[in-house]
Amino acid sequence: MDKFIFKRKSYKSLLEWKEKHSTRNALLVKGAKGVGKTTLVKEFAKNEFKTYILIDFKTATKEIISLFDDMQNLDWFFLKLQQFTHVRLYEHDSVIIFDEVEYFPRARQAIKYLVADGR
Repeated sequence: MDKFIFKRKSYKSLLEWKEKHSTRNALLVKGAKGVGKTTLVKEFAKNEFKTYILIDFKTATKEIISLFDDMQNLDWFFLKLQQFTHVRLYEHDSVIIFDEVEYFPRARQAIKYLVADGR
């Protein structure tokens, strides 16, 4: 399949998620290494949201990692995340991207709290 066609179809799927499911569900983008998942998701976030934060767990700082120690106070989590990344988050107009999540399984556990919060 042509790379452009694949990218266009994938982007349409991301748009559908945003329009129909983003306030209630996280999105998992799966695929082989090196096919452009991160590039696609970053482009989507840049085009479709006011701001975004990309957390690459392969290279994340200790400060970012420490935020996942206690997910009970999400106000604190969001405040510190904005502080560490210098990116302001806007309710329902920002997205947080977890990349290389296999390096930090606790991030997968945190997703349920973040989605339940609804911001």
